[in-house]
Amino acid sequence: MRNPIITSLALALAFAAIAPQVSAKDMQKAGSCVLLPADDLKWNEVPGFPGVKMAALEGDPATGPCHIMMKLSDGFAAPLHHHTSDHFVTVVSGTLSLTVDGKETKLPAGSFFLFKGKKVHVTKCEPGADCVLAIDARGKWDVLPETVAK
Repeated sequence: MRNPIITSLALALAFAAIAPQVSAKDMQKAGSCVLLPADDLKWNEVPGFPGVKMAALEGDPATGPCHIMMKLSDGFAAPLHHHTSDHFVTVVSGTLSLTVDGKETKLPAGSFFLFKGKKVHVTKCEPGADCVLAIDARGKWDVLPETVAK
């Protein structure tokens, strides 16, 4: 298993290269309305995570609260891990499978979930279609692997 500190640092550096599509300056200029059609999303590969792309919509995922879209390829699986920040997620497309406390739950498009307090889980995108997630992270976005007892 990777060292969580190294993984977190690598992710922070990788996410720093992903500029948000709507900056604070853009928000001030736009006033109370920002419209971003799906075709205008800028998807970036997430280094170190084959099969994962991210579109940073607002805020900086490497440093603080943000709104992001995450695309997990059909069949993608992330082993046991947690995130530092509380986050609220809507499944936009595909079927996401989450295993929490040993129980697997399948969440099709239109489903919602939230994780608070560094909840440990396993994430999978069910075969058949990519999974697209809309994420409201209340702090920086990171993925910290858990050590599995042998």
